Amino acid sequence: MIDREQVRKVAHLARLELTPKEEEQFTTQLSSILDYFEQLAELNTDNVPPTTRAIDVSNITRVDKLEACPDREAILNCAPEREEEFFRVPKIL
Repeated sequence: MIDREQVRKVAHLARLELTPKEEEQFTTQLSSILDYFEQLAELNTDNVPPTTRAIDVSNITRVDKLEACPDREAILNCAPEREEEFFRVPKIL
């Protein structure tokens, strides 16, 4: 069971300012979550392979094909700033 002091500590670490009502609410909710994890810990998972998802899913993506730009000048004219044949963007350091 988690107590209010632990909720205050977590809130402080997360830089959250909680009202007393929120502290009480989160104390109850976090305790329920931790109780559920304790139930899950009781399961025997020795023969269960590790997974990242509950169901098997694969990404369906299109092939990336290089294509010529039909109207390069029109696209460059839409840019907020440009420098000759390029988009001008802020320096990122």
